[in-house]
Amino acid sequence: MESPLVSTAWLAANLHNDKLILLDASMESVLGKEPIVYDRPCFIPGSQKCDLENVLLDSSSGQPLTFPTAEIFAAAIKPLGIQPDSVVVIYDNQGIYSAPRAWWIFRTMGIEQVFVLDGGLPQWLEEGREVTDTLAVPGADSESIPEMTVSVAYNDRQVCSCDQLLAQLNDPEVTVLDARGKARFLGEVPEPRPGARPGHIPGAVNLPFSQVLNGNKFKTKDELQPLFAGLISSPDQKLVFSCGSGITACIILLAAVVSGAVAGYSNLSLYDGSWAECGSYPQLPIESV
Repeated sequence: MESPLVSTAWLAANLHNDKLILLDASMESVLGKEPIVYDRPCFIPGSQKCDLENVLLDSSSGQPLTFPTAEIFAAAIKPLGIQPDSVVVIYDNQGIYSAPRAWWIFRTMGIEQVFVLDGGLPQWLEEGREVTDTLAVPGADSESIPEMTVSVAYNDRQVCSCDQLLAQLNDPEVTVLDARGKARFLGEVPEPRPGARPGHIPGAVNLPFSQVLNGNKFKTKDELQPLFAGLISSPDQKLVFSCGSGITACIILLAAVVSGAVAGYSNLSLYDGSWAECGSYPQLPIESV
């Protein structure tokens, strides 16, 4: 599969494939959009939990939802039974929200056969497909789960630190894309996080994540290409993606890949601290209206 997305039809046809590892990366906290609220637990059958808020993060960093280290990631996925020929599919219950974040973590850790379910759980439900009220428990039946043999190889080029970002601010070959809404980007409204200044990273351009979506799904490649054409000078441009805390930035990062606007994954980087970090430190430069 060339695309980083899979359809609900593909997943339905492969739901009982032994190579499939299906992960629910839904989050309790949903910011930047009106959350879809469920009156009961609801999962695609066979799903295992991919916990971005409590497990798949570096809780020692002092920043919210910090990218996990290779050691944390390896320990978190060990019970999932991922093999070299496994196909990992990730979804969330908002359509497209946190699944791209989990996808980028897996990609950055060297897991290449990983995909996002376009439309997520809402699309699956809209089509009347089977659901369950329970998640599969990783490692519950340890005898049936093969030992994980995939190697974890953290690619630090795909995650950008604050210091690295500052060093690149005046580089014409680097473009920072901010996925927050226009009002937050311009600093016209207060930030939701206490102590964070309003505004944006100097030189950044705004691409609100809602603009790359059509309802619960990504826009088509033909629809996405014009959005990125005016923001990227060449397919070899280095792109750094930012948002509030590194979640919705991954939505527009994934959209850039889907659009074909970039040459490859090596030119993409997530500013993981995003505005939660940059906006909280008075010594860091910002722009606002």
